[in-house]
Amino acid sequence: MSKVILITGSSRGIGASLAYLSKRSGYKVILHGQTESKKLLDLSKELASEYICFDIRNESEIIHAFSRIPKLDVLVNSAGLNISKPFDDLTLSDWHQIYSINVFGLSTVIKHALPIIRKSREVGRIVNIASVKGTYSAVGRLAYASSKSAVINLTSGLAKELAPDILVNCVSPGFTATEMTRNTWSDRIKKQVSSILLGRIADPEEIAEVIMFLCSEKCTYITGQNIIVDGGFGIRND
Repeated sequence: MSKVILITGSSRGIGASLAYLSKRSGYKVILHGQTESKKLLDLSKELASEYICFDIRNESEIIHAFSRIPKLDVLVNSAGLNISKPFDDLTLSDWHQIYSINVFGLSTVIKHALPIIRKSREVGRIVNIASVKGTYSAVGRLAYASSKSAVINLTSGLAKELAPDILVNCVSPGFTATEMTRNTWSDRIKKQVSSILLGRIADPEEIAEVIMFLCSEKCTYITGQNIIVDGGFGIRND
C-alpha cells in the first residue's frame, strides 16, 4: 500500500513542487489549500490526487478535514505567510496574522494529524518548512523571521516528545523562486542574492528534493534537525 503524504500549502511554490515529486516517488498525495482555488483544482486533476481545504487558523475546519483522512504517514507543513515591513511599521495585526498561520496554525495541524499518523505501524514523519531567516533575521523581516525561529524550536521540541515513533525535522530554504519571494523583491534583497555563494536563487524543486529525503524511508536516523538549504548564503555572510 502506498504511503500517504499530506502537504499543506501545496497549490503553489515549494509545496506544489513537493507534490509533483511525491507523486513520482509513489506516494498517495493529499493536497491542501485554504480554498478551492483554480491552482489547487488544476493540480489535483493533473496529479489525480485528492485535496482538502481548511484555513489553518481555524481548528474546527482542520478537525472536519482530517475526519476524511483514514491513513497518514507523512505530514509536511508548507503553508505560511510573509509580511515584509520595517519594525516601526509592523502593526499588532501583522504580528497576529503571521503567528496565527506560521506558528499556531502549524502546531494545530500537527496536533490533529498525530492521531492518524500514530495509527501507522511504521515510523511516521513530519517536516516543517521554516526559513534561513529563522536562523539569522534581516531588516524588514523581523515578524516573519521570528515566527520561523519559533518553528525551528517547535521542531526540535516535538522531535524529543515524539521519538522514536515519529521523526520530526525542519527545512529552512534560502532565497527560492516562489510567488512569496517575488512579492517581496527589493534592491536590498537583490543585493543579498548577489552574495549567495552559488550565485543564484534556488528552484523550488531543489528544496523539494531535500524535503522528500526527510519524508522517505531513506531517512532513518535524523530527527530534530533544521536543514538549511541556502546555496551558501549563511556562511558567506557569517
